[in-house]
Amino acid sequence: MTTLAQQFAQHTGYAPDGLSVDLGRQLIVDAIKPVCGVERIPLRDALGRVLSEAILSPIDVPAYDNSAMDGYGFAADDLDPNDDTTLPIAGAAFAGRAFDGAIRPGQAVRITTGARLPAGVDSVAMQEVVRVADGRVTIPPGQRKGQNVRRAGEDLRAGLPALPAGRLIRPAELGLVASLGIGEVAVRRRPRVAFFSTGDEIVSIGHTARDSQIYDSNRYTLFGMLTRLGLDVIDVGVVRDAPDALESALREAASIADAVITSGGVSVGEADFTREVMARLGEVLFWKIAMKPGRPLAFGRIGTGGEADPRGAWLFGLPGNPVAAMVAFYQFARPALLRLAGVAPVAAPPLLRAVCTQAIRKSPGRTEFLRGVLFHDDGEWKVRTTGAQGSGLLSSMADANCFIVLEPERGSVTAGEAVPVQILDGIV
Repeated sequence: MTTLAQQFAQHTGYAPDGLSVDLGRQLIVDAIKPVCGVERIPLRDALGRVLSEAILSPIDVPAYDNSAMDGYGFAADDLDPNDDTTLPIAGAAFAGRAFDGAIRPGQAVRITTGARLPAGVDSVAMQEVVRVADGRVTIPPGQRKGQNVRRAGEDLRAGLPALPAGRLIRPAELGLVASLGIGEVAVRRRPRVAFFSTGDEIVSIGHTARDSQIYDSNRYTLFGMLTRLGLDVIDVGVVRDAPDALESALREAASIADAVITSGGVSVGEADFTREVMARLGEVLFWKIAMKPGRPLAFGRIGTGGEADPRGAWLFGLPGNPVAAMVAFYQFARPALLRLAGVAPVAAPPLLRAVCTQAIRKSPGRTEFLRGVLFHDDGEWKVRTTGAQGSGLLSSMADANCFIVLEPERGSVTAGEAVPVQILDGIV
C-alpha cells in the first residue's frame, strides 16, 4: 500500500524539512477525509454543524408570485407609457390574506410586501411614487412590466438541491432550511480533538510557577480556537519532556480522538525525539514550513486510520511559542479540521490588499505573517503592525485584527506599499 509520505513525495515542491505554506496547506486538506458518523438533529441544534447529505427543496420558494414592495398592483399593458395613468382600486391583497378574485383590465389593487399577486396583476408600483385619491391610484409613466414582483420558485425550485452536502450551517442556512418547512437535518458527527502542551517549564493554572517555569497559555488559546470550530475537545493536560511520556500521551489521545494537537517539542533540539516517537506510532509527513513564525510544524498520523486501525488519529505538532502556535493553527490545523468535520470545499481565508503605513524589513525565501491592525483612513484601507513581532508576544495577537501576509518572494516593504492582509474576524 502506498503511504501518505510516498503520495506527498510525488508533488513538485514537496520538502518535509521546508515546505511552502500553500503546498503544505493543500497537501493536508487533500489527505484528510471527513469523519464517519451521521446524526439527525433538530434544526435549532444544527448551527455550526456540517450537512452530511444534500437538502432537496420540497417546495418552490417563493411558493407563489408575490409583491416585493408595499404599493399597488396592476397589469402593465393598462398603463400609458408616456403619461400618468389613473386606475380604480378594486380592493386589497395582504401577506397571508389574498385578494378574493381576479383584477379586471383597467383596475389596480392595493398590495403589501409578500402578498400573493391576484390574477390579472403582473407589476407593482411602490406606494412612494403613486398618488391616491377618491378610491383611485395615479401611476406615473416609466414603470416596467414585472417590476417589484417575486416569481414563484425564483429562489428555490421544488425537487432541486437547496443546500449541498458539506455545507457548514450558519444563521443564513438555518433560515433557508426553515423556509422549506424542514425541522430536522442530517449532520456529520463532531470530530473529537485531543490537545496538550509539552515541556518541563510549563505549569498549569492553579499551580505555583517556580523559577524558570511559565504558565501554560497555549492550552487556553487552543481550547478557544477549537471550541470556535464547534468540535468536541479533550484537554489532555501538560506532558513532560520525555519520549516515554510523550509516547504514552499520544497513544492515549489517539485512542479517544480523531485528531491530536500538541504545542511545543518540535523546535530545533527537541524535534529529533519528537519525530522519532511520531514515526514509531505512525507517519511523519513533514516537520518544517517555510514561514515565520511557525517554522517548526509537524504533521502526520498516529496509526494508519484505515479499517485495520480505525482508531488512527491525525497529528499536528505546533510550535511552543504562543504566537507561532496560533499562526500555525490558523493556517494549517483550522482548514484541516474543517475538512475532518466534512466541510467542502475548504477555502483559504481571502487575502485583501491594504496600504502599509510603515516600512517592514524582510528577506525573500519564506512567507511571513505579521500581526497587524487594519483601519480605514482618507478613503482607503491601511494597515500597520501591532509593534514588536516576537513569536512569544501573545499581546501582539490580542491587539491584532489581521495578519499582514508577506509572500515568500517579497523583500522589504516600504511605507505606502500595498500588502496582502488576512482578516482575523471570522477565523478567530
